[in-house]
Amino acid sequence: YICFSLKMSENPTAPPSVGFKKRNILLAVLALTGFLVLLFPDLAKSLTNNPGTSVTAFSEHSVTVVEPGGSTVESKVGSPPKTNSLSADSYRDDILKPPSQEWAQKQVLRTVNMMHQHYSKPSEWEVCGAKTYYFHEIKTIYTGIPKTGCSNWIEALLRANGDLKHQLDPTMVRKVHGGISGRHRIPNLRGRYDPGTFRQAFSFTVVRNPWTRMVSGYRDKVSAEKTQGGSFRSLGRAIVREMRNITDRAELAKLYPTFTEFAQWVAKHHGSGNPHFHQQYRTLCIPRAKYDFIIPLEYAGPLSQEVWRRINAETSLLQSYDKSSDPRLQKSALYAKDWLSKIDKETIDKLYKIFELDFALMKYSNFTDPNFPLPLHDLNL
Repeated sequence: YICFSLKMSENPTAPPSVGFKKRNILLAVLALTGFLVLLFPDLAKSLTNNPGTSVTAFSEHSVTVVEPGGSTVESKVGSPPKTNSLSADSYRDDILKPPSQEWAQKQVLRTVNMMHQHYSKPSEWEVCGAKTYYFHEIKTIYTGIPKTGCSNWIEALLRANGDLKHQLDPTMVRKVHGGISGRHRIPNLRGRYDPGTFRQAFSFTVVRNPWTRMVSGYRDKVSAEKTQGGSFRSLGRAIVREMRNITDRAELAKLYPTFTEFAQWVAKHHGSGNPHFHQQYRTLCIPRAKYDFIIPLEYAGPLSQEVWRRINAETSLLQSYDKSSDPRLQKSALYAKDWLSKIDKETIDKLYKIFELDFALMKYSNFTDPNFPLPLHDLNL
């Protein structure tokens, strides 16, 4: 405004030039901006220096997240067909609504049919494996598939059943896999309850997109991440030894497998014999038993409330480590898109074939899909 006044004072009777008009517009915009900054200082601060804010940018072939502190993570998705581009037609906000149980049950039945099997009638819960639990006080059966948040679910169920009086600290949650939950495992209860008792219980399980589950297994068990990796240190060294043909123990002690090496190792061993890495359907009780409720992990927040309502329990899951509530923007999905896009097509095809039934469980999206890792469910059911 001052500059405008000075300019006009030079020759107030002369008509303003085109350039002068453009400068006036720019100065007006700057003045308005300065006024807004003075009027709303907190807003300006939050836009420029909020450590909890992440800015996400979408393009046709990548998702870029600017993390607190300025670091960025770009998730390349190769060159998908036009139908997989991040357009208004394919990037669905409505898909954040959880699938209905009618749809979920149809998908699991379809998977059972793909196995060339059929459900046992009545359900035979008494033959289920050690990852299936029966909590007698709340009359609930739960199958905990590794790397689907099972530690969190078991902790919440132990509190609901009265085994735990208080919520555990998230850093201590792995303790639930000891004796405190062991006495609730189905194999340890055979002969104690008759099959009819199990059939009267409410049963549920949680499944997950196979790609993000694979990434979670790698990061948690064999990676070099300081926050969570290396709990299966001997397995990590074995993978390096096998994939790089290194035998020197001193050298192996310092090495960790890359995600590509881990993925190739999983493909080579057809999913591995370790339940943290093998197919999810192998842990489930299907087709010997039919679950009352099936939860895709991507919708654990809202669907857990329905579980607590059904068992009449006042409990809750531990808070998620990820800041984003949209599964498509969570770290596991971003890492999966980036890391999987760098693996050769032959290995990807082998892995997809190995986990084909797991993908079918909830019609899970591929990592090239803009709605990855969500189930591609029918909202009309």
